[in-house]
Amino acid sequence: MTMVVVGGQMGKPEIEADLKKMLAGKNIDIEVKNDLDAALAVKSGQANYYIGACETGAGGALAMATALLGSEKTMTVASPTKVLSPDEIKEGFEKGKVAFGFTINSKDTVLPLLAELIANS
Repeated sequence: MTMVVVGGQMGKPEIEADLKKMLAGKNIDIEVKNDLDAALAVKSGQANYYIGACETGAGGALAMATALLGSEKTMTVASPTKVLSPDEIKEGFEKGKVAFGFTINSKDTVLPLLAELIANS
């Protein structure tokens, strides 16, 4: 079974609810955790993916994940000045990125693509 943990500093309940709708019927569990526990869950293999949001897409969204998993496993998919293209996000996913951060105001743009990539992994 695939496990997605939701960390970050903003919108965790909304992200969880959106993911549950997008991934309904899939064999995927979604759980909200604090940043440290979420990153540790991925590092230990208890979770497959980390998703987090904040104002910058990197700091509060991904700082703990980056510290524990390393920058080779994390990816800011949306910052205040740039939202990565679907192809760029897919490329990161295919290269082994497992922790994704974005600005909370980009949630409706990037979360459906992340959910699709996770569902098809």
